[in-house]
Amino acid sequence: MWGIPCQMDEIVKICKKNNLILLEDCSHAHGARYKGKLVGTFGDIAAWSLQGPKNVSGGEGGILLTDNEEFYYRALLLGHYNKRCKQEIPKNHPFYKYATTGMGLKYRAHPLAVAIAYYVFKKLEKYLKVKRSFAKKMIEKLKNEKGISLPSAFFDPKLEPSWYAFVFQYNSEHLGNLSIEKFFQALQAEGLNEIDRPGSTCPLNLLPLFQNPGELFPIYKKKYHFSYKPGDFPKAEKFYQNAIKLPVWAFKKDAKLVNLYIKGIKKVIKNYYNLL
Repeated sequence: MWGIPCQMDEIVKICKKNNLILLEDCSHAHGARYKGKLVGTFGDIAAWSLQGPKNVSGGEGGILLTDNEEFYYRALLLGHYNKRCKQEIPKNHPFYKYATTGMGLKYRAHPLAVAIAYYVFKKLEKYLKVKRSFAKKMIEKLKNEKGISLPSAFFDPKLEPSWYAFVFQYNSEHLGNLSIEKFFQALQAEGLNEIDRPGSTCPLNLLPLFQNPGELFPIYKKKYHFSYKPGDFPKAEKFYQNAIKLPVWAFKKDAKLVNLYIKGIKKVIKNYYNLL
């Protein structure tokens, strides 16, 4: 999440050892690298989102990458039935007979969205250079502030994040047990309107779909019996409960805005720390 790569070499080892398929969710990580290698090139399948606020956006849509022919043909049948299936699935392949209908669905992106995203892709490295410089500045200016813990990714030479967002942890014990709600309100009162607390990106066990999937998918009532509940993943839940995020801007002209956010965060921390 947020465009910071995982320890992919360790994940690859686990998958190879256990004969697992490796699926890379690169939704927020366009252009991110691990040990100099682009994310999305480690596994069997990788996917990126092109939705609204992503680093590369066409408004909606996405990209799937695989070097496995079977996976590719199945993806075509899921999202590109008819013409592309007929053109790209070999006629002697067992799946070719489904080319006209595919799986009955159509998930392909609109051509205009793809054209917009393609234009942004050509400028991606330029944008990432600016975002990484702003992330570096925020970390260097805020790293000694009380009550917050910053992402350590910048100091790890193996990682080159895409910085879709800048997420830090709030530590209330360093500010007199001030609640995160009041700390967040104080940040917003300083005019830092783009600072946010993650909502829909919570751990999956907190979402009704994963607590009671059978209500929407009856097969989970009849055949598959599982459910998650709050408390199943305490570390992830604690991270989520104490997370505060802000954007990482991609244009040099936003340097003044970055400075104002740094100044505002420092001011709020100083005001509360002086009250202790």
